[in-house]
Amino acid sequence: MNAHDPGAAGKRNVSAPLVTITIDGEEVSVAEGSTILTACNAMGKDTPTLCYGDTLTPKNACRVCMVELKGSRVLVPSCSRKVQAGMEVMTDTERVRHSRRLVLELLGSSVDLSTTPRIDEWMERYDADPDRYGERAGESLRRDVHEPGEHHAGNGNVAATMCQPIKIDNDLYVRDYSKCILCYKCVDACGTQWQNSFAIQIAGRGFDSQISTEFAAELPESACVFCGNCVEVCPTGALSFKSEYDMRAEGTWDESKQTQTTTVCTYCGVGCNLNLHVQDNRIVKVTSPHDHDVNHGNLCIKGRFGFAHVQNREEDGKG
Repeated sequence: MNAHDPGAAGKRNVSAPLVTITIDGEEVSVAEGSTILTACNAMGKDTPTLCYGDTLTPKNACRVCMVELKGSRVLVPSCSRKVQAGMEVMTDTERVRHSRRLVLELLGSSVDLSTTPRIDEWMERYDADPDRYGERAGESLRRDVHEPGEHHAGNGNVAATMCQPIKIDNDLYVRDYSKCILCYKCVDACGTQWQNSFAIQIAGRGFDSQISTEFAAELPESACVFCGNCVEVCPTGALSFKSEYDMRAEGTWDESKQTQTTTVCTYCGVGCNLNLHVQDNRIVKVTSPHDHDVNHGNLCIKGRFGFAHVQNREEDGKG
């Protein structure tokens, strides 16, 4: 089987020489410089990932995509490990399954994964049981105001969690860090890999680490330019569009009823592509195709949130 990386990196490698490796006893050839994950995808092997982003440099943060590599003492992250000729990779050994099960359980016991796509499927596949760690601790009101070095150890009777109040300080998107797995994707999208705003970063250490603005300022008072690119890459719903958050709260959000229409943003002449998500004849959010050569999923505030004026037709009596 021959395949090239479907992402941006793969497009650069179209003319690169092929490298042949073995995955679960079957040979596959992919472009030199591709990752094990790319090879797995080429074979149709469903490898769970959370921190992987097809337009971002892998951070190896979630550890859900670990695979076994013959000759390696430890498991390796398939999202970042580059293929080498002759590699023998195993994706479903007991060691791999145990690792994925443990990671999913630890995440599920400490983070609200209720809006994470496919998480229930993965929990069932790997027999993960986050509840075995006990009752979850309640909401913390101090995660944003911890002093350096401050840490309050749990009493051991409950599972420590990331649970904290939802942050709603603007009309465009919502931050629910109870769902954050610290995958770094939003930090990278805000930093050198996409927007170069550097409005957010990791604050704190250990279990007290979390995404924060400078001095924990509210978003309107920070360096945020409200491009929404962090929302675009968030894998768990820790960052969500205000429109989606409100509809979920009302119980009206239904992705099965939504359609997507790809169009070109008209706010300037760059030519960014937009995916308009429509439910009940209303645009409920805007994303962007990551494989588009112009913007690779990256948008500005106008492209991401400028659709709001479309919803004013009924209010203006023109609906």
